[in-house]
Amino acid sequence: MSEKNKKSDFLLQGSILAIASIISRIIGLIYRVPLTNIIGDDGNNYYSSAYDVYNILLLISSYSLPLAVSKLVAARMSKGEKKNAYRIFKGALIFAFVTGSIAFLIVYFGAGFFTNLLATPQSYLALKILGPTLLIVAVMGVIRGFFQGMGTMVPSAVSQIIEQIINAIVSVGAAYILFNYGLKVGKIMGNEKELSESYGAAGGTLGTTAGALAALLFLMLVFLIFRKGFVSTKSFTSKRRTESYGSIFVILISTIIPVLLSTTVYNISSIVDQGIFKNLALYQNYSESDISTWWGIFSVKYKVLINVPIAIASAIAASCVPSITSAMAVKDKELVNSKIYSALRFVMIIAFPSAVGLAVLASPILTLLFGDSRQLSALMLQVGACSVIFYSISTVSNAVLQGIDRMSSPVKNAFVALVLHVIVLVGLMFAFRIGVFSVIIANAVFALIMCILNQLSIHAYSGFKQEYKYTYIMPLIASLIMGVCVYGLYKFFMLLCNVNAISTVLSICFGAMVYAVVLIKSGGLSEAELRNFPKGNSLIRLFKKIHLL
Repeated sequence: MSEKNKKSDFLLQGSILAIASIISRIIGLIYRVPLTNIIGDDGNNYYSSAYDVYNILLLISSYSLPLAVSKLVAARMSKGEKKNAYRIFKGALIFAFVTGSIAFLIVYFGAGFFTNLLATPQSYLALKILGPTLLIVAVMGVIRGFFQGMGTMVPSAVSQIIEQIINAIVSVGAAYILFNYGLKVGKIMGNEKELSESYGAAGGTLGTTAGALAALLFLMLVFLIFRKGFVSTKSFTSKRRTESYGSIFVILISTIIPVLLSTTVYNISSIVDQGIFKNLALYQNYSESDISTWWGIFSVKYKVLINVPIAIASAIAASCVPSITSAMAVKDKELVNSKIYSALRFVMIIAFPSAVGLAVLASPILTLLFGDSRQLSALMLQVGACSVIFYSISTVSNAVLQGIDRMSSPVKNAFVALVLHVIVLVGLMFAFRIGVFSVIIANAVFALIMCILNQLSIHAYSGFKQEYKYTYIMPLIASLIMGVCVYGLYKFFMLLCNVNAISTVLSICFGAMVYAVVLIKSGGLSEAELRNFPKGNSLIRLFKKIHLL
């Protein structure tokens, strides 16, 4: 395969996963609306508290498995070692079953301890229901990682969509049924509101388990179909050295541990934020009701919207690791640097307009999706919108470092960023008393520090020299121009029809066109670069028809 085709395939596979991630996030946004209407902001607080504990155990037990498996499988496939790649897969399955089972038991039997630690005992049932999901996701992660290492993101992409569809249906249905059950029990117990919201949150987490199980069954079916042809190939039975399972477990664990540490430290900030914020807020005499409402808005409405564009960076990162690993395995330094540049450039073209769009249309978007027109909610999104850019860069740069075999660098960088993040969070809460905005600002600082440290590490270990004009400056300028236009268009459409939904959707659509025109006409995106993007030739034909190129 030519270098050009390799680059195109790398972005194409990442884009397939990115599209699936965006569809999944949109489904998530849609079902969060009825779910929030059922359980309310306090119910969202209970729901997110259970999720934060679940996510930490997921990080420790299996979150790093897809990336580690894809990296190891890709390295062996690039050398034609199919049998060893398959043995990596089987060894990883055993590892996943053991760690997933342990995590499941810890969550199931320790639910009361964890929820009391976070000062949210009402999350007990929701967390208990999430326990089995840890085992399911661990096994599912190995299968996804295997296919990603083979160079295809399609099984992972389709399974994500299946998972989210089932999740949405079961979450809303179960939340409605259990919320009403909680109302009946609450009338007898004398705490109707708390019990109904607690049971409703538990119904929401039941959808997560059901969705994960459906996705796993789909992946198992695809793998069984794929396996028959894979193990029957001549190269599978070649005389290349066969790795022992003992050596595979050593390699697997030595790969998983640094990935695990970096992702744990990188993602643990969420539960650290919750513990510090809730306890310090109580110490500062904020009411429990206000704290619960603030955290419900932040953990669901704010995070869901911020994470939609970041999902694209996560997908490109997933595609980036096996792709860069393969280039490293054959010692093609030029191709490695080309992939790093392409990944960052592609992600920034999406991240900048997303951040500006969320900041400018914060209130209209929240009103459209959640019926939430509160100034507090909009201000939270406006303040935190810059996090989209920082988290996108740090997500991709983490993957790059892992792909070039600098596994310890993201760990060190994340640890430094986490320490500074905590200092900023505590300092803001005590010095300025700005409540939940302390968490939002501290999160942005964490991601910014990760960006800086990761970029320095990439330069030190790969020799990659970051280009700033076309990667950062041009998309930023085009996004700011788009932001001004979007703001004016929204006001104009509101004057015409006074319907928020129509005005928001139209202004977003026109804003996307404005961004594309400015970026291309200013030279921020060339025809040659577009050709390497997914569906690049189709985009070029379209842009030529409308005289953009």
